[in-house]
Amino acid sequence: MASEWQGPELVDHTALLTDFSETAALIEELDLIIRVDTAAAHLAGALGKPVWILLRFDACWRWLVDSHDSPWYPTARLYRQDRLGDWRGVIERVKQDLSSSIPGAGVPRK
Repeated sequence: MASEWQGPELVDHTALLTDFSETAALIEELDLIIRVDTAAAHLAGALGKPVWILLRFDACWRWLVDSHDSPWYPTARLYRQDRLGDWRGVIERVKQDLSSSIPGAGVPRK
């Protein structure tokens, strides 16, 4: 699926991170964090950064049911699987939302 991405270049800095404070510092520099439900997603929400959290079909009860936002993290948007194990729909919704919110994201690279 990553090979199908036609948006801006993505850079992975995670290999450079050695502790949680460095993760927080990196998150502070980002415009948007897209993560599965991990500590980094919770950290981004706690820091008040825009975070899109990808959730399993059987996500923890704390994410509520059928909700696309979170009372704990006002800057979070939740993307849930429609069926257990099926991430394709989640990724498609994220791609659509990215394309509509980032100038040039839907423009193919040359």
